[in-house]
Amino acid sequence: MSFVGAGHNWQHRHIAPMAKLYFYYASMNAGKSTTLLQADFNYRERGMHTMLWTARLDDRGEDAAIESRIGLGADAHRYGADTDLWAEIMDSHERKPLNCVLVDEAQFLSKDQVWQLARLSDEAGIPVLCYGLRTDFQGELFPGSAALLGIADALVELKAVCHCGRKATMNLRVDESGKAVKQGEQTEIGGNDRYLALCRRHFNEALAG
Repeated sequence: MSFVGAGHNWQHRHIAPMAKLYFYYASMNAGKSTTLLQADFNYRERGMHTMLWTARLDDRGEDAAIESRIGLGADAHRYGADTDLWAEIMDSHERKPLNCVLVDEAQFLSKDQVWQLARLSDEAGIPVLCYGLRTDFQGELFPGSAALLGIADALVELKAVCHCGRKATMNLRVDESGKAVKQGEQTEIGGNDRYLALCRRHFNEALAG
């Protein structure tokens, strides 16, 4: 509600609520994909239409593009570095209006793609829910995560637990023998055989060992 006019001559106007860009971030094994799939189910259960996306480079799923550790899964569109998310999602939205867009592995988005998702919220009125890692195995921000942390309307931290019981915030990359990997490419797809979710203290201890 807003008031327009001079003095006490107020005019009431209804302002429709704005759609938002959300970033749900966490370390490995915090249930990001599970949370995404639950949100998608909630929309569809109410007869609403959604569109799911995940990174093209993560092809571990055999039966579903998005799979959680507890066995839930769903098909999804896959984006790469050259994908124009604004154009592709708007093309679908014009054919069948979307109530929500959900993006898994959002750390792999480019800065431009994050701004395209923000535009979907701002101009098309579509809520966009992004789920991803905040930092890599060296504690550095992923480009997509950095952009989302900078411009998302809402930031939500999902909790994972270190083996000591404290909150896990770091992602330790390990080799075949379980030893910490200190150098390498920022992106290397893997699961529990390649990454451990640790608190900062045990992350640093593993790197120093």
